[in-house]
Amino acid sequence: MSIEPITGRYATVEIEGRAQRIYFEEAGSGRPVLCLHTAGADTRQWRHLMNDAAVTRDHRLIAFDMPWHGKSLPPQGFEREEYLLTTETYIATVLAVCEALELERPVLAGCSMGGRIALQLAALHPERFAGFIAIEASDFQPAWYDIDWFDRPDAHGGQMGAALVSANISPYAPDAERWNTLWMFMASGPGVFRGDLSFYTRDDSLIGRLARIDTSQTPVHLLVGAYDLTCTPEDAERTAAAIHGATCTVMDELGHFPMSEHPEGFRPFFIDALARMTAGKEVAA
Repeated sequence: MSIEPITGRYATVEIEGRAQRIYFEEAGSGRPVLCLHTAGADTRQWRHLMNDAAVTRDHRLIAFDMPWHGKSLPPQGFEREEYLLTTETYIATVLAVCEALELERPVLAGCSMGGRIALQLAALHPERFAGFIAIEASDFQPAWYDIDWFDRPDAHGGQMGAALVSANISPYAPDAERWNTLWMFMASGPGVFRGDLSFYTRDDSLIGRLARIDTSQTPVHLLVGAYDLTCTPEDAERTAAAIHGATCTVMDELGHFPMSEHPEGFRPFFIDALARMTAGKEVAA
């Protein structure tokens, strides 16, 4: 029997005036690193890094399920509303979790929609964080698909979501982790992936805020997989170029869900990104 060093707990957090029961996991000690999952998924995407002693020796990794995701229930009365994530609610959620868990200037690491909101927070609330690792993140990515397919009575939304994201997983990803990653989307709650993608594909407010990011105070490093069709290397590099002092690394042989689909391949890039999260420290791109 092998017991993993990951601890899971719940915290009741007030978000925009509503009590939300949030599930979170953590592992390690040292500098806090708050990890954000992708649209339609949950904290299981970060489990490999949380089990990596080389990462957790000096870092306390914390990951939480957004409301409606994983083990975090929707708010009371959810049956009478449509889930549509907004930038404002997403920011309020991240800040509320930081406050509830008493995280003092953590590094923020987010992937996909989590990477997008990391850049929003770098522009709007940099004083709350020590640095930002934006994974598979760009300034704006309009949909090349119809998001309504993920919430229809005549189609299985989870299977539709998994079919879409399967094209964004690298061919180098181990089969076991490819299917573990896809399972998270298959198990997504009704309409949740669609609600996340509403934020991801319709809010372009970040474009005008990139110039506000001060990397001399809070470092920003972007990571992007060479096999990401949703946020291409060109998208990430364009975004990094709009942020003075930001750095960007293209990860060969990785796709849109690197920490989940190919953890061994992602590991050295994430360790390098953590090393960059010291203001004023020069690290070669």
